[in-house]
Amino acid sequence: MFGLGMNEILVIALIVLLLFGGKKIPELMRGLGKGVKSFKEGMKEIEADVKADDTKQKED
Repeated sequence: MFGLGMNEILVIALIVLLLFGGKKIPELMRGLGKGVKSFKEGMKEIEADVKADDTKQKED
C-alpha cells in the first residue's frame, strides 16, 4: 500500500493516536469518509456532464 511496510503503517498509526487521542479518531475518520463520498459524487456528476456534452456534439 503506497510503498509502506507494516512497520511504517504502525508508526504512523501510533503518531496519529498520540496527536489526536482515541476519542477524536472516529470523528476524523467519519469526516474523511464523508469527504471521499462527496468527491466520488462530484466525479460522477462531471462524467455525466462530459457524456451529455459528447452526445450533444455528435448530434450536431
